[in-house]
Amino acid sequence: MSADIIIHNARILTMDDAHPRAEAIALTGNRITAVGSNDEILELAGPATRIVDAGGATVLPGFNEAHMHIFGGSVSLGELSLFGVSGFDALSKAVRDYADANPDLPLLVAQTADYTILSETERVTRHHLDRIIPDRPFMMVAPDRHTAWANTIALEKAGILQGRDVGVGNEIVMGEDGLANGELRESNAMRPVASMSVTGGREGLGVGTGGDPEHVTPEERAGDIAVLKKGLAYCASLGITSFQNMDGNLYQLEMLDEIEKTEGLAARVRMPYHMKNFMPLSDLEEKAAVWKARFDTDKLRCNFVKLFMDGVTEGETAVFVDDYAHKPGWKGEPLFSGDAFNTVATEANRLGMPVAVHAIGDGAVRMVLDGYEASINASGRKDMRNRVEHIEVVHPDDIKRFAETGTIASMQPTHPPGSAGLPLEPYRTYIGRERWPLAFAWKTLVDAGATIVFATDWPVSPLPPLSCIGDAMTRQPWAEDMPDQRLSLQETLAAYTRTSAWVEYMEDRKGVLKPGYLADVVVLSGDIEATDPASIAALSPVLTICDGRVTFEAGGGR
Repeated sequence: MSADIIIHNARILTMDDAHPRAEAIALTGNRITAVGSNDEILELAGPATRIVDAGGATVLPGFNEAHMHIFGGSVSLGELSLFGVSGFDALSKAVRDYADANPDLPLLVAQTADYTILSETERVTRHHLDRIIPDRPFMMVAPDRHTAWANTIALEKAGILQGRDVGVGNEIVMGEDGLANGELRESNAMRPVASMSVTGGREGLGVGTGGDPEHVTPEERAGDIAVLKKGLAYCASLGITSFQNMDGNLYQLEMLDEIEKTEGLAARVRMPYHMKNFMPLSDLEEKAAVWKARFDTDKLRCNFVKLFMDGVTEGETAVFVDDYAHKPGWKGEPLFSGDAFNTVATEANRLGMPVAVHAIGDGAVRMVLDGYEASINASGRKDMRNRVEHIEVVHPDDIKRFAETGTIASMQPTHPPGSAGLPLEPYRTYIGRERWPLAFAWKTLVDAGATIVFATDWPVSPLPPLSCIGDAMTRQPWAEDMPDQRLSLQETLAAYTRTSAWVEYMEDRKGVLKPGYLADVVVLSGDIEATDPASIAALSPVLTICDGRVTFEAGGGR
């Protein structure tokens, strides 16, 4: 039988240690038929075979984005981006132009508003936003999506201008006048405003509450599916053939399942069950395990548990071992007690589900590692592939514990302040000079034996994997005495392909290009090995194939 697609004249990096390089690859159905020389593979062509000349460019396994939020990211494609906007005048113009272009939106929403968007010393309040747009509800969200700022009319309509108890780890910041000052920290504080948006804030439920919308009309659901399809097409355009969606609610799973059954997902999706601190432990067996059994295909899986241990440093909600440098006496408040998290981790692992935990500060990271140790002590050492997400700071005493417990470091090269257009402050001041060398320390962890995967946390950071790969290889230290955290190209590509597949327990069928594996392939516009790391972001995918189907082609769309 002849191949359906042959890609030749390529520089194929298979990520297969046994056969690391090739010139051509043949795909039949949704599987890789053969990988080898041009002459060998072209012999498999038939009259109907599509033959692609890569022109000497790199061909890789499709990128696997190990941490992102598909619904929120998809929605953000239609919202105002404040990326790179700095100063009150520039902010004012961007918001007013967006408002003029969208006269019917019930809530104007802007994304990627830096904490220092006004200046390094002046924090945004509702009064600043009222000067820009006083008569329409407006909210802008920080890049990390853990802090937002709203104008007075938005706070009034949301019923939180007078403040409200929003639970541990969340805060409606109050002003000296006894009214909310406009800053909203964490999802419980942001949700009352976000719920006024055109989507009703449904895109935030999976990550914010772990819950589902109470009521959705057929028209709203159809609109949400259309938004998701746009996001999936965007992923395909970036060479992504798999992603691990860190939202965790049934609403998203069922919409993705419908897309797969009607027209096919443009990328493989792995999702968790989102366990919040108010949920009973029995949910793991009664809900999470049920979802795991229900969604269990190579295109859509729900086989792990996601939690938040803390918030973010800039919002002063991250948890540290020692005090914040700028705020003596404050270490942050964890969202789970140590005993509660240990119990959740142990039970999830007992049920055969790995755990992934958002942990920013070194105190939160330590609590997560403690929980994984508790699971090992309770049930023995198993191949659980538990993860810590972000690890913005790690305590020196905990570095070796990643390898010792088999814990995966899931990190984002786009997140270090000073990288990917992010400002250095207030982050560096908040963590303090002593912690700088162990901030975003991915090479330190790799050198200590940790397994690492990379991602962007989109829409927290821009999604293109090639930009993220470039960031991982060009990271500049904040001071001369800081360690070099850059990784090699091969290490970085592995973190975006082979290792991410291993994390999903799918290393036997994806993440490398070898016969019998799933046909997930990306063809780049040039030779990545011959490209200076600082210029890798200028490369682009020209062809993306997922499950043997062309999901993106430069100049031709899907």
